[in-house]
Amino acid sequence: MSKKIGFIGLGIMGGGMSRNILKNGYDLMVYNRSREKTEPLAEAGARVADSPGQMAEWADTVVLMLTGPEAVDAVLFGEAGLLTGAAEPDLLINMSTVSPAYARQLDGRLQEKGVAFIDAPVAGTREPAEEGALVVFAGGPKETVAEAEALLLTMAKKIVPCGKAGMGSSLKMVFNLLLGSMLEGLCEAVNLGERLGFSKAFLLEAVQSGPLGCGLFGYKKDKLISGDYPVQFPLKHMTKDIRFALQTADEAGAAAPLGQLLFQVYRQGVGQGLGEADFAAVQKVIEAMSDREPE
Repeated sequence: MSKKIGFIGLGIMGGGMSRNILKNGYDLMVYNRSREKTEPLAEAGARVADSPGQMAEWADTVVLMLTGPEAVDAVLFGEAGLLTGAAEPDLLINMSTVSPAYARQLDGRLQEKGVAFIDAPVAGTREPAEEGALVVFAGGPKETVAEAEALLLTMAKKIVPCGKAGMGSSLKMVFNLLLGSMLEGLCEAVNLGERLGFSKAFLLEAVQSGPLGCGLFGYKKDKLISGDYPVQFPLKHMTKDIRFALQTADEAGAAAPLGQLLFQVYRQGVGQGLGEADFAAVQKVIEAMSDREPE
């Protein structure tokens, strides 16, 4: 694979991911709608594109890490878009979270243009992105995924081949539905425990000491105890991703009764102004729904 890599989207995840590509010897060009986010990477040696279209004239492979389908469409097909000019990359890797239906549609549009495609959403938050320790759910032709493996492993500790394009996003829907359910369930349990007379610290230590302990709960422990939610993964994005999961479940004919309730709980968090906080702030929604404060 060529080492001329373009990367679009330098937000919470993309900044660390692109830096890891650069550290591993690839010639990197970056683009972000807010240009100031490109400055640290430019100082580290990356080129900076003025538009996605300019990137298409230089990069052989382009990676996207954006907020969702609307942002992807704008970058690819909007004014000075990546796919609107005379030049196009050989390979597009979309690591943004989108619905499987959108990923399949995008694959079809790229095939018409002769651009190879990997549908490659990730599991992980800011810290794994910075450490190159994400997990990639890769959908696309086996040979295409194999050719991109070295690049993907600059950002990830593991690649999970999922089948054809769209299947990476399908696995991401499964993962995010479980992720949102687990953390909301923990917050409900801790909220009950507090009202029975236990402290948050005691409850979380007890959970982690037994078979219910897991990495997710460990990552969120300090946030839940302090009630301060520095963002690893924003609550507004979790709300969006659960909506995608419910749409996907409906298309698949899969029952998701808990998911329906879960969406409403996270949606309340956005309505309460918690959208920019880490999704552990769902704790505040549960507390606000309770009849009384802990003793």
